[in-house]
Amino acid sequence: MFYYLLALVVIGLDQLTKWLVVKRMTEGESIKIIDNFLYLTSHRNQGAAWGILQGQMWFFYIITVVVIVGIVYYMQVHAKGHSLFSLSLAFMLGGAIGNFIDRVFRKEVVDFLNTYIFSYDFPIFNIADAALTIGVALLLIYMYLDERKAKKENKNGSNSAQHTAGRPGRTN
Repeated sequence: MFYYLLALVVIGLDQLTKWLVVKRMTEGESIKIIDNFLYLTSHRNQGAAWGILQGQMWFFYIITVVVIVGIVYYMQVHAKGHSLFSLSLAFMLGGAIGNFIDRVFRKEVVDFLNTYIFSYDFPIFNIADAALTIGVALLLIYMYLDERKAKKENKNGSNSAQHTAGRPGRTN
């Protein structure tokens, strides 16, 4: 239940910040937060990351519904008892739903976080995008740690099988 609440917090924060940008800024307006690093820039996007697939709303509706169903399935069936896995899925769920709400009700996604990283003007994004990125990063960490754990258990399991057989190379 905690992880669904976290997803709701992500959705709420995402929608609140987008609402504030829409109500208080004109499209294209930019406010400097940290010079040459972080700006609030009111931007709209009818595509996906980096503006790809502009205007393909039905595609995004279908894909997002499939992704949301998949995330909920994994949260219910596979992530129970695995807090890092559940945490990653909660961030992804909140991010996916946050941008889905924009696509359904606004027919575009509101973006506003504009960063410059080593003078590279990174594509403008929002809280939902950040949550998706955090979720994927946590999922990759979980998968890495899980794989290491499985290899360690497999190695320990094969060593104890050899030891109990009495002679190296012989298995039961």
